[in-house]
Amino acid sequence: MKVRAATLREMGLPAPYAQSQPLQIGEVTLDGPGPGELLVRVRAAGLCHSDLSVIDGSRPRVMPMVLGHEAAGEVVETGPDTPGFMPGDAVVFAFVPSCGHCDYCADGRAALCEPGAKANTAGTLLSGARRWHAADGGELHHHLGVSGFAEYTVVSARSAVRIDRDLPPQIAALFGCAVMTGVGAVINTARVVPGESVAIFGMGGVGLAALLGAVAAGADPIVAVDVLPAKLELARSLGATHTVLAGPDAVNEIREATRGGAAYAIETAGVEIALAQAYAATRRGGTTVTVGLPHPQKQFAISAVSLVAEERTVKGSYMGSAVPSRDLPRFIALYRAGRMPVDRLLTQTLKLEDINAAFDRLARGEAVRQVVLFE
Repeated sequence: MKVRAATLREMGLPAPYAQSQPLQIGEVTLDGPGPGELLVRVRAAGLCHSDLSVIDGSRPRVMPMVLGHEAAGEVVETGPDTPGFMPGDAVVFAFVPSCGHCDYCADGRAALCEPGAKANTAGTLLSGARRWHAADGGELHHHLGVSGFAEYTVVSARSAVRIDRDLPPQIAALFGCAVMTGVGAVINTARVVPGESVAIFGMGGVGLAALLGAVAAGADPIVAVDVLPAKLELARSLGATHTVLAGPDAVNEIREATRGGAAYAIETAGVEIALAQAYAATRRGGTTVTVGLPHPQKQFAISAVSLVAEERTVKGSYMGSAVPSRDLPRFIALYRAGRMPVDRLLTQTLKLEDINAAFDRLARGEAVRQVVLFE
């Protein structure tokens, strides 16, 4: 079938993207679903820094590629061997397809699925197939098994989680990355308990979702850190007890607000300096969780003896250490119960044609979550 999609053919084109147009909007061909796959009409797709890091080249991926990994849609057609799905189902995508049988999946660590990681690196679906084709007949790659910046997409059924049909698509899409990653980092990776202190570095979509997770977990105090005062104001309105402007004095301010250091410091900015500050702001015996994705060549250096003498823990959190089929329904339930106002993360909706200018806004820090809505 012919599908309108946003295709990235070359990484590293200069900003402003409204002029350089790294994402080309046009018709491409999409094959139907194979065994274990779904054809999904995309209803909404969010713009994330993980997409931006592919566009600017700091997160290299195989090219050319139909971009987008945070999305929600409606199943149109099921391939063979897709139990549990039928046309008309509303779904949210998970950006790591979990095979369900590797050692990591068996251990409840779906985000580390080995076949899923291999497929994502190769730009294929979990089966190893590619269903996208360019107008000239050449193959296009899948982005993290989703490729959500398209009117329709084919995904592995292992990349989809059924949700209630009445959840607005522009809200549902946010659960696929921002919420699953940010809230998951707090609930699954850090395992924050009520009354413990939390400092969160970076108030983008993932960082603000982590803030919502910390509030829902009963953390106190909760310190929000960012370079932009407007985002700190939003963080305060969402439940942060303290806000700190990023800079050389940030660590001291956090340690003062948390009476000696945060029990949990969560870095979501994807900058190694922020990670170093998060570690410095963590108390003795505390846990530093890193969620952001710096350039692969960047390094993180700490005092080795502090890990032992202060019994520190440093943990990575990918996809919020989530099991999507388990976590997405319970996070959505928290939203429906009014305990996690995910809708406050939505900055604006837009058309696919406006996506390059929207990435300019994201790069400038002017938006939390922008969502492409498909007619």
